[in-house]
Amino acid sequence: MAGMTAPSRYRWIVLACAFLIITMSIGTLFTLAVFLKPIEDSMGWSRASIGAISLLNWVVMGVGGFVAGYLSDRFGTRVVVLAGAALLGGGMVLSGQVTQIWQLYLTFGVMVGGGVSCFYVPLTVTAIKWFEERRGTAAAIVSAGNGFGILVLSPLSRWLIDTFDWRTAFWLLGDLAWLVVIPAGLLLRPAPSEAQGRSTPALRAASSDPSIGAATAGAVRSWPFWIIALTHFGCCAAHSGPIFHMVSHAIDQGVSSLTAAGLLGASGLSSIFGRVVTGAVADRWGAKRTLVSALAFQAVMVASYLFVHDLSGLYVVGLLFGVAYGAAMPLYALLAREYFGERVMGTVYGAIFMISCVGMGLGSWAGGAIHDAFGSYQGLFLASFAIGSFAVFTGIGLRAPVRLRAAARAA
Repeated sequence: MAGMTAPSRYRWIVLACAFLIITMSIGTLFTLAVFLKPIEDSMGWSRASIGAISLLNWVVMGVGGFVAGYLSDRFGTRVVVLAGAALLGGGMVLSGQVTQIWQLYLTFGVMVGGGVSCFYVPLTVTAIKWFEERRGTAAAIVSAGNGFGILVLSPLSRWLIDTFDWRTAFWLLGDLAWLVVIPAGLLLRPAPSEAQGRSTPALRAASSDPSIGAATAGAVRSWPFWIIALTHFGCCAAHSGPIFHMVSHAIDQGVSSLTAAGLLGASGLSSIFGRVVTGAVADRWGAKRTLVSALAFQAVMVASYLFVHDLSGLYVVGLLFGVAYGAAMPLYALLAREYFGERVMGTVYGAIFMISCVGMGLGSWAGGAIHDAFGSYQGLFLASFAIGSFAVFTGIGLRAPVRLRAAARAA
């Protein structure tokens, strides 16, 4: 530790802030699953119409994630994160004031989704740049904020709803988002190599360098880009429905509302284990092989929901499902960097993330629509298993980058 330079030490502060911001933002986003039944009971809105807010959430997040990645490549992560903090807290506070469904679409769907979109892509890219020699581990720790946020904020949201009401709970969570994200965002700094480069005339001109746009255009037209993007889409479409409707499904099975919220939190906790372990494994074993294994495990665990109905079974499957979907999520950023390099990584990963968000939104919406049509979630689990299997096969089809294939032949 004594020999560690100040910039090297500061990278842990950056990583901690990134983890904290993701914890608060993604945890807040997934509280809609806890608010689903209280809003349905209070306002009389259908599960499909409320679930469609999540679809809008993820569409906005996808487009916003692409824009955020582009802007962070050019102006830095801190500015993008602070703008997102304003939207996130404001959207939650205003969600507590709605009287019509379209208003919740605007406040939670557009504002909260837009706010969260400012975080995941820029913060993941920033962490990877600070931890060049341990990229998988850094990406995994940032991604672990997803699971920790669900673990903490799901039961907290349920407690706030039970103690006050769902409107007050929205307001308090919005205030908490401001209190957490803004100070953490102010502590973010660019990686030393990035900061030094920006001080030179060459990199100050980079934002107008046409070769960056050409490199990005070439990347998004390439076959590896679309394989990674479609795999990420299938992965997210497969797990988003079971995650979003986990609380409602458990309540339908006779589990109490607070215990059901705890089930979602427990799944989020186990996803932390999956994310952290998979980052270390990918650093040693390779991102593609690790991803395909995680996707296969995820498909099996989704199918397991068809056969369990009691609380203990739901907990076992929920915990293992959390490990499965958590294990897959940090790996797409590593693949984007591996195939397309660091220079345009923010923009390229933002585009991949945008496509995956459509899958997240469709899964959440489809779960509500299937329940409204058939009175259960069995069709959701069947469809999620099929889509998850599709993701496994598309992942298998991803070939190693040309430079790695050439090195393997030379060896």
